[in-house]
Amino acid sequence: MSNSPESKIKRAIRPQTSLVRGGLMRSQFQETSEALFLNSGYVYDSAEAAEQAFNGEKPRYVYSRYANPTLSMFEERLRMLEGAEVCRGTASGMAAVYAAMACFLRSGDRVVASRALFGSCSYILKELLPRWGVETILLDGTDLEAWEEALSKPANAVFLETPSNPGLELVDLKTVSDMAHAAGALVIVDNIFATPIFQKPMEFGADIVVYSTTKHIDGQGRCLGGAVLCSQEFDDNHLRDFLRHTGPSLSPFNAWTALKGMETLDLRVQRMGQNAMELARHLDGMAGLKRVIYPGLESHPQHELAKKQMLGFGTMVALEVEGGKEGAFRLLNRLQVIDISNNLGDAKTLATHPASTTHQRLNDEERAEVNIMPGTLRISVGLEDIEDLKEDITEALKP
Repeated sequence: MSNSPESKIKRAIRPQTSLVRGGLMRSQFQETSEALFLNSGYVYDSAEAAEQAFNGEKPRYVYSRYANPTLSMFEERLRMLEGAEVCRGTASGMAAVYAAMACFLRSGDRVVASRALFGSCSYILKELLPRWGVETILLDGTDLEAWEEALSKPANAVFLETPSNPGLELVDLKTVSDMAHAAGALVIVDNIFATPIFQKPMEFGADIVVYSTTKHIDGQGRCLGGAVLCSQEFDDNHLRDFLRHTGPSLSPFNAWTALKGMETLDLRVQRMGQNAMELARHLDGMAGLKRVIYPGLESHPQHELAKKQMLGFGTMVALEVEGGKEGAFRLLNRLQVIDISNNLGDAKTLATHPASTTHQRLNDEERAEVNIMPGTLRISVGLEDIEDLKEDITEALKP
């Protein structure tokens, strides 16, 4: 089934409009809100019609593991926003990351990746892929000389996050993409922290972009979901059949929730980014904190790169609290407004201690390599009044 549902809008529309109307397909009942098709299967007028559907002679919906009208609307809306040829929804962000690599990598292939990754992404690269004979090279993503050396010989894929989780390190997308392509590699970018509002990796040479739609796209802590955005060629040759036959499909209800979340995505992310910038400035240099990390601060070592490749500095702030783990836990336990949660991109501000949660699989040395210290906290800044957020952390930091 095509990923491009028909629309009455035949001219180009701007991103904010596409977030509200992109991919809209109304049923014969002409509903205002997008319809939710909860069915798993579809019926046919005849045995001949079923045969034609399965052999591709007459494209149509045949099974919701393959495609579903609600899912198609979501995929088309995100495809338009990202500027990709194809979008495929998945059951979670990690399903998207795994599918993007597993659908085309083979034994003997070589993957080069930034070391600063979400814990589950690191697991795929360090433990799963090597089991299948895929060589994985992990490096400091901020070090262009390390990329140049690793990509001086052929590779099949490059995988990276920028900004990284949770240290907010940036990778130079244009330079690394050029190196990767020269080495024969496809570039896969996890764009979750930046969001499709604040960064467009494909404009800098990325071939594949992945999201956890659980985060900002839903943005209200309701449903799991993910997405892979790519070229039509990659989808035709690798991704479509992999998803169809391995089954990591996004449920219609979760697709509908993400679809509705996209209507306010720009408004929410812009406000969250403003709050994050103001909070970072407020906390920078405050007693009780060793450092405040945010790409929008001039103190960030890659502030200039952030200005060059990001449209906004993001919704995430990282703190290093004095007193290590004990100091970080003390701050977390004294918060009254901000919740302790490993989720992010939510309307509610959330804080987590990566070393004991999202990155607890790493040993102390591995965490230090990606700048996760015992006192590191990740703050996902939400939509509350910024003064309440400032006061909450300021009070929690008092002796």
